Amino acid sequence: MDFSLTSEQIAIRDAARDFAQGEVDPIVDEIDEAQRFPHEVMKKAGELGFLGIIFPEEYGGAGLGYVDYALVITELSKIDPSVGISVAAHNSLCSNHIYKFGNEEQRQRWLTPLASGEKIGAWSLTEPGAGSDAAGTRSWAEKVDGGWILNGAKTFTTHGSVGDTCVVFAVSDPDGRRHHNISAFVLDRGMDGFRAGKKENKLGIRASDTAEVIMENCFVSDDRVLGQPGEGFIQALQILDGGRISIAALGLGTAMGAYDTALAYSKERQQFGKRIADFQAIAFALAEMATRIAASEALLMAAAVEMDRGGSVSRLAAEAKLHTGETAVFCAERGVQIHGGYGLIKDYRAEKYFRDAKICTIGEGTSEIQRMVIARSLLK
Repeated sequence: MDFSLTSEQIAIRDAARDFAQGEVDPIVDEIDEAQRFPHEVMKKAGELGFLGIIFPEEYGGAGLGYVDYALVITELSKIDPSVGISVAAHNSLCSNHIYKFGNEEQRQRWLTPLASGEKIGAWSLTEPGAGSDAAGTRSWAEKVDGGWILNGAKTFTTHGSVGDTCVVFAVSDPDGRRHHNISAFVLDRGMDGFRAGKKENKLGIRASDTAEVIMENCFVSDDRVLGQPGEGFIQALQILDGGRISIAALGLGTAMGAYDTALAYSKERQQFGKRIADFQAIAFALAEMATRIAASEALLMAAAVEMDRGGSVSRLAAEAKLHTGETAVFCAERGVQIHGGYGLIKDYRAEKYFRDAKICTIGEGTSEIQRMVIARSLLK
């Protein structure tokens, strides 16, 4: 469906599709097997403007909207969800947090090289004991002359070991009110007391870097605080609204990729003298996949359009993320089943979509958290 896309949006979608097919597809199996972050792909993505899609041109961005952004992430994720999630996290988390809550000096200093693709961004909220309950953060920031001393560790940070700029959350007022005692800080790779920890060995999206980040008596000057001290958690909730749109696009692309491979295989595979697509069981599975994808796409576009309008998207983003994430898992599982034994073989992409899809129901808020967000909106 084109959802009445403008000619410019169609051109952006097609450019992302060509990039994914030409630059990403040939190396998907290699980077997945080696768990290698594709620096060369990210560099080219930056040159095309994909690492600053939603930011104004004055900061090195492309000056486009969330519909354009969703189209790009979807097309990348069709080919490799690892690349899709890397581009998504770079845009919607680290870079967007600096854009939304940084002052002009901070935007020029950190957002411009991020949006232009010169640097890679990371965003560290989750901790070993603070996942869905992000307000339970234990990392702490002690106020000293001219800045803060940070201590603690974060986990599951996308680009944790390859990122150049990282937004980190820490408790800055241990006696403050819950949800108003956490601050957001910008850290740079190579700062004293700031380093990457363990790089995770993941089930899926293996070419996307996920690692711990560790702060050990790391001095952070006052000019590295984003917004007002104590408002970091509230900021994070707003950032996650946009982040959930990007994960919805990731889920949609993953579902589409799984569906496309299953459809193509079902038309080629012969059993009992005819192609398996002609058996009702397979045809119905494909019909269910296509229907769920269409519904997911509609929800994603509705959320992206509302974001571009400047409206409230908390519920829509949660609905889109919930539906597309679970659609990705469904389509990936059905895709493996349609491939039969070949669905378990790495010569076929079906097994990779199966592994990659699961992050879509977990990252940036589990499906259970999305249902909580939606229910709270309904019951206000």
